[in-house]
Amino acid sequence: MPDEPLSSELPQEVTTRLKALGSELDVAIPAKRLDRNLLIATWNLRVFGGLTKKWETGPADSPKRNLADLHYVGEIVSRFDVVAVQEVKGNLSACRHLLTDVLGPNWGWILTDVPQTDEANEERLAFLFDRRRVTPSGLAGEFSEPFVVAGQTTVLGPLQRQFARTPYAVSFLSAKTTFLLVTLHVLYGKNTEGRKHELTAIAQKLASFAREINTWGHNMICLGDFNIDREGDDLFDAFTSTGLTPAPQLNAEPRTIFDQPDDKQKHFYDQIAWFTDEHKSPALSLECLSAGSYDFVPLLQDDRTKEELSFHISDHYPLWVEFALPREP
Repeated sequence: MPDEPLSSELPQEVTTRLKALGSELDVAIPAKRLDRNLLIATWNLRVFGGLTKKWETGPADSPKRNLADLHYVGEIVSRFDVVAVQEVKGNLSACRHLLTDVLGPNWGWILTDVPQTDEANEERLAFLFDRRRVTPSGLAGEFSEPFVVAGQTTVLGPLQRQFARTPYAVSFLSAKTTFLLVTLHVLYGKNTEGRKHELTAIAQKLASFAREINTWGHNMICLGDFNIDREGDDLFDAFTSTGLTPAPQLNAEPRTIFDQPDDKQKHFYDQIAWFTDEHKSPALSLECLSAGSYDFVPLLQDDRTKEELSFHISDHYPLWVEFALPREP
């Protein structure tokens, strides 16, 4: 559970719902076990920028996300060790309030600057992490696409442009185990062709980077919003072209609150993946214990439409994987 500096000010309705949410999460997500497991998640929090500092949002208020919503988001986030967050906007009001007034001093964050391109939609990439469980281990950087190298003037790579939002890599340490997380939010664009080129370039970049960090003994995990429509389509093939393998336990998990249970073409937007084939890139040495998503809609929707709910919480579900931490001999 997150620290709650504002617990004395919480309305009774919010307190009651937080208890119900906590009970659901106790069942849905594995507990944190000291030096035994690692819980990593990715969550696209829709337009995570401004905040209406009220417990209830009025019809004329903008944005719709309020203090109660942030407490619900914080309760979910608190169940993980590291959460990669997409759609963090230039306005950091909601994110700052989540860290300082909901999650509390045991939590930290690392995030990118706002890209100066229209395609980026003023979106940052961020990691929120539980300081009691993990610490940054030194490496942090964004991936750029090299277009011109020494002695050449031709454009390189499949994109022929820079990534819309440059993937962000940060290394962490937990129980003497170093792992590197790379988060991204692939450009949705006007058609799938643009996404395909970007996914191909990212897959190539990750394969090359995995071979490099393997010399340091790091594990690499890629996670975020890949905007893949469905398993087995051209976008999925581009994403997995260099050996990246999505966590198999996530294949049947829904990604967005708008997908229907009987939809045969569920979206595969969000992914958590790593390399498994040593012949292509270094395979992940961490053991995957379990994985899943959490459906917050039944508890938090009330009388709102799903579209309305998406601006209070999100249109994406949080996606998570539990890894076993190596035991010391």
